[in-house]
Amino acid sequence: MTTYSAVVTTGIYCRPGCGARPLAENVRTFELAVSAEAAGFRACLRCRPYRVASPIVPGAPELVCRAVQLIIDGVLDTGSETSLGARLAVSPRHLRRIFNDHLGVTPDQLARSRRAHFARRLLDDTDLTVADVAFASGFASIRQFNRQMREVFRAPPSKLRESRRRTDRLAADGGLTMRLPFEPPFDWDAMAAFFADRAVPGVESVSGRVYRRTISLDGAPGVLEVHPGGDGHLLLRAHLPYWEGLIHVAERASRMVGADVGPTVRAPGAWGPFEAAVQAIVAQECDDHGEARARLGGLVRRFGPRIPGLTHGLTHLFPSAEALAARDLADLDLPTATVKSLTALAAALASGDIVLDHAVRPAELVTSLTAATGIQLSTAHQIALRLGYREPTGAAPG
Repeated sequence: MTTYSAVVTTGIYCRPGCGARPLAENVRTFELAVSAEAAGFRACLRCRPYRVASPIVPGAPELVCRAVQLIIDGVLDTGSETSLGARLAVSPRHLRRIFNDHLGVTPDQLARSRRAHFARRLLDDTDLTVADVAFASGFASIRQFNRQMREVFRAPPSKLRESRRRTDRLAADGGLTMRLPFEPPFDWDAMAAFFADRAVPGVESVSGRVYRRTISLDGAPGVLEVHPGGDGHLLLRAHLPYWEGLIHVAERASRMVGADVGPTVRAPGAWGPFEAAVQAIVAQECDDHGEARARLGGLVRRFGPRIPGLTHGLTHLFPSAEALAARDLADLDLPTATVKSLTALAAALASGDIVLDHAVRPAELVTSLTAATGIQLSTAHQIALRLGYREPTGAAPG
């Protein structure tokens, strides 16, 4: 776990390994960069702590972890702490208290800090205009963006862009490239091998240590590529129809490859909750990964929107729950039990009877999957794990 050191005499906080050598009696430690910022410290210009992965504090209550995942998904971009509390069935006052107790910040402070840190990375890594960086990072206005960057980094975005180093900019042969920070160690080859074994034909591919996949942004197609970068980061190259909300694309990609957590709990995630559930349901009736991939490929070719002109075997988007709920799956090359489970799951998701996000407790997710769709208990646990739940049956009360 990364521990940040803040120096009371300078008002600066640093990540481990920074060359600064302050007196021990002048140092305070924080487990999160945002906690140091909330206490009034600003980021070091030498070690640039905004480039370090900052997983949630180990041992934080399950309610906090679920709330953080919803914040990462963007619920506070347009919503409030009150609406976030309502999603989690707690009062906003209780939510702020438990965040302060365990993270040292409020939910709003965490959301604003994450946006500012992501924006600073884009200012360093890319040549996006300042306005594009603002909206790509989830800010609602340029004024809000400028104010938050001054609060966190003590300088306007234009000055931060001017101060980037010669080696910061990531050149991209098409698309936009950015760093995905992680807490070392990270076995990328093992992660890529996992995805290669299970890659959905037409939607995903792995070649030359590069993982590629299609994604949908409000119905418009895009392509993501993830591959090794340097010490402490992977590289994400995004080919998207627009940059607004890019922060959530990067966060989902980070969660998908396990870069958002520490190495002791790192596990392959998933791009989309429905996609992960469909993969698990199809696999539970198959003898091996090859058979599961073939059956998923047939489902994608039949119901997934086609994308012309792509390379590396990418041809389709994965079908949505609404698309499958509206179609008859009976004539697919799938066992009857699989068809029944997929049909029930798609209908339940389309109607809202089942929710595949962190608004629900892990045990409730597992129960809803096994009760409503006929999914095996082990499959439900697998789905929960790939959605980022680390203890699907041991949920602590909020």
